[in-house]
Amino acid sequence: MHASGRTIDYARSARDRGVREFAATDHCPTDVGFGKEHRMTVSQFAQYIEDVAEARRNVPEVTILFGIEADYYLGCEPFLAGFCEQHRFDIVLGSVHFIDYWSTDPSRRGLSGGRNPDDVWSDYYRMTGRLADTGLYDVVTHMDLPKRFGNAISVNRLREYALPALDRIAAAGMAIEINTSGWTHSIDEAYPGPHVLAWAAERGIGLVFGSDAHSPHRVGDGFDLALQWAHDAGFRTYRQYRGRSWTAQPLPVSVGSG
Repeated sequence: MHASGRTIDYARSARDRGVREFAATDHCPTDVGFGKEHRMTVSQFAQYIEDVAEARRNVPEVTILFGIEADYYLGCEPFLAGFCEQHRFDIVLGSVHFIDYWSTDPSRRGLSGGRNPDDVWSDYYRMTGRLADTGLYDVVTHMDLPKRFGNAISVNRLREYALPALDRIAAAGMAIEINTSGWTHSIDEAYPGPHVLAWAAERGIGLVFGSDAHSPHRVGDGFDLALQWAHDAGFRTYRQYRGRSWTAQPLPVSVGSG
C-alpha cells in the first residue's frame, strides 16, 4: 500500500509481460509503529487480503502468491510470530532497512548518515544474521542494501562481514533473492552483487527472483540479466514457494525458457 497501483494492476502487468507467477509482498504492519511511513497499518491488512483475492479472481492467467515483506528489528519476534500464525502466507520476506529505527542519532538510525562504512556493513550483517536466527522468515531481501547509500568497502571487508550472516542463512534453510531494483538505482547493480551471490551459492543457499516493483510497469524488470548473474554465480536451481514450503526448480536459461 506504500507503492503505486493495486495488486490487480501488478497482476495485469505480469500477464502482459509474460510473467506467469509473482508474489504480492507488501510491507507487513507492526504493533509498535516501526517504519510506519513505509507500511500498512494492522487495520489496513484486511484490505490487502481482499486486493490479492480480487487480483486472483480477475487475472487467472497469473499465479499470485500471498506474501509479506517483514522488517527485522529488535523485539519484532512476538508480534511477527503471531501474525504469521494467523495468516496463511505463501512466502515471508525478511528485510533490514534500519539499524536502530528509534535512535535520536540520525547516523545510528538507518544505513546512511555519514557513519564509518565498516560500522554500517558490520551492523547490517549482524542484524541480517539475527533475522535468520529467528526462524520467522523464508527469504532475505536485497542483502547488500548499504551499497545504495555509498558505504564503499573492499571485497575483503565485505567478505568478513557477509560470510557469518550467510552461514546463518544457510543454517536456517533460507533463500536470498536477486533483487533487480538496484539496476534502477544510482548504483546500477542488482542486490546482492556478484561476490555475495557467489558466496551464497557456495553455501547451498536457495534463490528467488524479485523486481521489488513499486509500480506495475516494473514487474519482471531485469529478470533475463538476473538469470545470467545466477548462472555465473553457480546457481543451478531456484525455489518455488507455496504455503511457506518450497520446491527446487531447474534454473532456466532465460525468462521464456523455463
